[in-house]
Amino acid sequence: MREAGFTSEAPAPIGPYSQSVRIGRVVHAAGQGADDPATGTLAGADIETQTRQCLRNVEAVLAASGATLDDVLRVGVFLVDRSDFERMNAVYETFFGDPPPARTTVYVGLPGELRVEIDALAVLPE
Repeated sequence: MREAGFTSEAPAPIGPYSQSVRIGRVVHAAGQGADDPATGTLAGADIETQTRQCLRNVEAVLAASGATLDDVLRVGVFLVDRSDFERMNAVYETFFGDPPPARTTVYVGLPGELRVEIDALAVLPE
């Protein structure tokens, strides 16, 4: 059975998608931008602040479906600017333990001043 997760601790979806979906032990967190759910505005202009907020949003969305960052198997990072890669990585690595999850990073166009978006796939322990 497919169950949608929702939390007010992350930005509400702006389209026809769920913040997260859980099927059995598998949880997928939809791509999260750097909007601060408390203010509804972009958390900051620099890549470090935006990466931190994206990951906080991913963490909150996963929690709504019973998962934590420790349960994450795979992460997708979507960056606007290739020159942000190292600075994004510096923040990213503070959120995940060892071994870190598998990851794909791609360069894309994102709306407005958004510099990064992050999604995650988690598997709950048995």
